[in-house]
Amino acid sequence: MEVEELLNFGVVIVDKPRGPTSHQVSAWVRKILNVNKTGHAGTLDPKVTGVLPVALNRATKIINVLHYLPKEYIAVMRLHSNLDESLIKERFEEFTGEIYQIPPVRSAVARRLRKRKVHELEFMEMLDDLVLFRAKVESGTYIRSLCRDIGDSLCVGAHMEDLRRISTGQFREEDAVSLTDLLDAYVFWKEDGDESLLKKFIKPGDEILSFLPKIVVKESAFENLAKGAPLYKPGVVEMPELNPGELCTVYTEDGKFISLSKVVLEGEVVAKPERVIVSAEK
Repeated sequence: MEVEELLNFGVVIVDKPRGPTSHQVSAWVRKILNVNKTGHAGTLDPKVTGVLPVALNRATKIINVLHYLPKEYIAVMRLHSNLDESLIKERFEEFTGEIYQIPPVRSAVARRLRKRKVHELEFMEMLDDLVLFRAKVESGTYIRSLCRDIGDSLCVGAHMEDLRRISTGQFREEDAVSLTDLLDAYVFWKEDGDESLLKKFIKPGDEILSFLPKIVVKESAFENLAKGAPLYKPGVVEMPELNPGELCTVYTEDGKFISLSKVVLEGEVVAKPERVIVSAEK
């Protein structure tokens, strides 16, 4: 895929530094790459570092799908009193699974009791009153609140000392690039014609949806689907077993991504588009 195509429909996994807001980082990516529009998935607080997917131009239509996926973090929790390591490990087991939490005071959502799922909570090491741990959690789970609640359950209190996100869905820490390296890659392309780094750092936009099932359709169905028409059975070439209400991706036989769609399975209608990405002119 050419650089121009990636800039029009791509995603950059930024290694967010400590200090700026996620919105500021997204704006800096827009300026660095000279694109018209950017959008990020999964807001990180200014003091938090790590994986921040930033969509470019047309990819902003689908970036919100990442909100459905789990996030993974490495965190440091400071206990307000020293405790035995065995007590911490025991409490981590109790906080694995479905939990209830109230978002912290400084959050973008209403402070109401919410149910969230902690998929994994791994004790890593402990030094005096500092506890290093890894957490894989449902999107919308606040690690700051998790630390507070664990401390309260131990009757000593605790707060989050440091936090780094190491994955958002399928995008991991090793995929991330610093803003400085992204700028250098853009300059190398513009001034020297070297596009290798920029192609490495900008992923095709449909990788955002790589975790979804894929429907392959006939080339003859392209034009109608690109105009937002539903997908009918006669146009399907290949389709996995799907259930109504599921999200899926739709591709042509030659691998052209058409849309993010929702499975319907009503009569001849297989799916209806949620976000059409291509234009009708192939």
